[in-house]
Amino acid sequence: RRSSSMSSKSSKSSKSSRRSRAVPREVSAGGVVVRGDEVVVIVPTRRAFDGSRVLALPKGHIDPGETPITAAEREVREETGIEAEPVRELGEARYWYRRDGKTIPKSVTFYLFRYLSGDTADHDDEVEEARWIRLEEAQTALTHSAEREMVGRALAFLEEERKDR
Repeated sequence: RRSSSMSSKSSKSSKSSRRSRAVPREVSAGGVVVRGDEVVVIVPTRRAFDGSRVLALPKGHIDPGETPITAAEREVREETGIEAEPVRELGEARYWYRRDGKTIPKSVTFYLFRYLSGDTADHDDEVEEARWIRLEEAQTALTHSAEREMVGRALAFLEEERKDR
């Protein structure tokens, strides 16, 4: 008992000292773009911390003057070459990543989009590859669990929508 109480105190003091020199949270927006039973995914040129390729949803920083939804639309267009219409907000993913030896907190608001037009070959140079995969496959294939969860939320919404027709 005593040692757990001591470790609790030491973790509290390390948390408060971390807070005083905390890195500001990055705020981004992204999209789950659906076409039938498929979702568009990207392989960014930037690798994971361990050097491996990442399979992700399109997302990026919110520019000054943008709302999260307009940022998500822009990022979808830039990173995938796709024009899409927003359907609804899916939620916020919060996580940490490492860059240049620093741990960066990040939050991304994701939106469900419906495909309108465009070709994944028209992606920007931040993306190595953009392609369509089945929604069910994305639930296991995406690198980050928070993004897999957003695909699950999109699937649940689409399933409810189909039932209501």
